[in-house]
Amino acid sequence: MKRRQFVTGLAAAAGVTACAQERADCAAEGAASQETFEWNLVTSWPPGLPGLGVGVENLAKRIETASAGRLKIKIFSGGELVPALEVLDAVSRGTVQMGHDSAYYHRGKVPAAQYFTTVPFGQTVHEINAWLYYGGGLELWREIYEPFNVIPFPAGNTGVQMAGWFNKEINSVEDLKGLKMRIPGVGGEVMQRAGVTQVTVPASEIFTALQTGSIDAAEWVGPYNDISLGLHKAARYYYYPGWHEMGPMLQCTVNKDAWNSLPGDLQEVVATVCQAINDDMMAEYTWGNAVALEQIKADPNVELRQLPDDVLRLLKQLSEEVLTEMAEADESAAKIKASFDEFQRLVVPYHRISELAYLKAREL
Repeated sequence: MKRRQFVTGLAAAAGVTACAQERADCAAEGAASQETFEWNLVTSWPPGLPGLGVGVENLAKRIETASAGRLKIKIFSGGELVPALEVLDAVSRGTVQMGHDSAYYHRGKVPAAQYFTTVPFGQTVHEINAWLYYGGGLELWREIYEPFNVIPFPAGNTGVQMAGWFNKEINSVEDLKGLKMRIPGVGGEVMQRAGVTQVTVPASEIFTALQTGSIDAAEWVGPYNDISLGLHKAARYYYYPGWHEMGPMLQCTVNKDAWNSLPGDLQEVVATVCQAINDDMMAEYTWGNAVALEQIKADPNVELRQLPDDVLRLLKQLSEEVLTEMAEADESAAKIKASFDEFQRLVVPYHRISELAYLKAREL
């Protein structure tokens, strides 16, 4: 009987201890769930820019709302805190916790990163999202950013862009030679091989550069953003299609130490909102480009033109050369190119009998 009472007492004591421990754990968990964070985010974009700038503002607002105010993000537009083209550096150093820009701005440091914006004659928005989320692309992206202490997330897409604004007519490949053009990424390298002088300037400087003649041509995004920068007032000829950017993705980068400081639920909030913005921005651009194009077509000072077939053939040939050479020179680029090309090989036949076939049928 005494033994039973002793064992029962031990069990009761253990139960009390367990309950106490459980209350302590719950209290600690509750305290953790109430912890708040205030982050800074730098971008490459002018403040309030439709699509790109507004998308970042929506990103910050939705993260704050979804986290019930536990994660607040202050946005600094391009040049306010760091130079517009040095976003990745600031996030990598931990100067800020987050950034929003384009991966191909950093091709000097990470040549293979260009695949995570766009490469010429590559994948559309639907295709690149499929490759990233289901084809192993996102894992490859995070692998090449690992040395920079940065975690990337897809966070926006503009869809097929325009070839750009020109102050000179492009009627043949000869007309490309000697042009000075603002065009980043692999597209810029391709244009250089076609005889163009490639120039990289941030969005805020494109209008002035075109208007003053320091450049002859510039690609930016498409009608929606181009009108907001006033580019239709600085150049006459508006060429399509955007052979160099057919599904250009924007990136949200997070400093890895800052990421690890977040509890799991807030990490999920950030990841989920980034994916939501990735989809929402494309919807905004589809609407905005359609509306803005009508305005451009009604402008008597603008001529909307298609690039000649011989120009497109040359650019495609040069694009293949550039991407092959990049893969030969960089092991990471070769690995990513193999994955990217294999998925494109798989998806093109399907889109040939679905998207492309339908678009042709709609024009009958």
